[in-house]
Amino acid sequence: MQHFRRFRLILLAVLCVVATVAVVVQLRKAAPPEAARLLPGADAFVYVNLQWARSATILTGLPQVNRTQEYQQFIDETGIDFERDLEQAAFAVHYPASGLGKIASGTTSSAPASPRYSEVLMGHLDAARLRNYFRRVARTVDDEQGVEIFNIPIEDHILRAAILGPDTVALSNHDDASVIRGIVIRSHKRASPFGGPQFLRTYYRRVPFASMAWAIVRVDPKMNAKADAGPDAWLKDTPVDPSTLLEKPAVVVASARLIRAVHLRAETFTTNPDEARTLTEKLDGLLTMFKFSEAETPSGGPDADVKAFFESLKVSQDKDRAVLTATMPLAFLQKVFRDPSAVNQSGQLEAPAQAAQKAPAQAATAR
Repeated sequence: MQHFRRFRLILLAVLCVVATVAVVVQLRKAAPPEAARLLPGADAFVYVNLQWARSATILTGLPQVNRTQEYQQFIDETGIDFERDLEQAAFAVHYPASGLGKIASGTTSSAPASPRYSEVLMGHLDAARLRNYFRRVARTVDDEQGVEIFNIPIEDHILRAAILGPDTVALSNHDDASVIRGIVIRSHKRASPFGGPQFLRTYYRRVPFASMAWAIVRVDPKMNAKADAGPDAWLKDTPVDPSTLLEKPAVVVASARLIRAVHLRAETFTTNPDEARTLTEKLDGLLTMFKFSEAETPSGGPDADVKAFFESLKVSQDKDRAVLTATMPLAFLQKVFRDPSAVNQSGQLEAPAQAAQKAPAQAATAR
C-alpha cells in the first residue's frame, strides 16, 4: 500500500512538471519574439525576421547599397555587415507628441521635436570588435548591472548602445537614458514569456502565426491634423494622411507571412463598428482608384505577377475592425527590390545573364 502511494506521488509530480513545461511552451509561442520583448514602451513596434526572407531568396539579387564612408569604416572595424549578418530586428518608435509613452521606470521626460527610436538587433556579431568600436566613438561610458552603455554623440542627440550578448545589441536615441537601461535590465530576464510592453502584448495576439514581419502602430488623427507646424510636421511625410481616414485614435496591426507567396494583412482597430464601416468604405474607394490607376500603367497591364497582386487587394469589415488583405507573389516582390536594370520594358524579370549582356549597351547609349 505504501509502495502504491509513493508511486502515485511520483506520478503526480511528473504530471505537474509536464503540465508546467507545456504551459510555459504555450506562453512562449504566444509571446512576442525575444528581441521585441526587450523593447521599452512605445507608440509603435516593428519587427522583421531576415532569416526567413533569405531562406525564401526574397533578398536575392538586390541592388548593392551605396555605403557611406562612416558605414564602411564601421564594417572595416567591426567585421559586421548588416546586409549579410543581421537576422532579426525589433524597433520601438516613440512619437514626439507623447515622447516615451510608458517606460520601465515609470518616469516621464519632455517630448522631443522628432520621433525617437529604440531597437534590438540580433545576428552574427563579433562582440569584442564591436565593443572596441563603441569605446572609440563614445563620449562617455555608463554601467548598468555589469553591462556597458556607450553614449555616442550623433548630430544634436546621443545614441546609446549596449551589447547584451554575443549575438544581440541594443540601441536607442531617446533623450531619457532610462530607456536603454530598461532594455539592459530586461535582457537579464529574457527567458520570461511574460516580458514586453503592455501595448505590444495586448495586440501581438492579432499577429498571424509565423509572420516574418509585423508592425503594431498607434494612430492618432489629431497628431496629423496639427502637423502643418510644430513638432508633428514629420507626419506629413506619410503616404496617407490618417486624419482623412480616421476621426478617432486607432491601432493598426500589419503583418507579412510567407506561405508560397507573401500574405499581407492589416487590421485597424477602431473605437466602434460605425467607425470601422466608415474606414472600410474610404479604404475601398482608395483601392478602387488605385487599381484603376495601376491598370492604366504599363506595369499594371502585361505583367501577370503585378496584376495578380493588385487584384488580390481586398478590404472588409469585421465588427470594430477594418481588414485589408493582399497576396504578393514572390516574383513580384523580387521585382520590387530587384535592380531596375534587370527588368525589361514589359515589366518581366529578365535572367541575370540577359541583364548582364544588356548592361554594356545601355551604358554606351547613355554616354
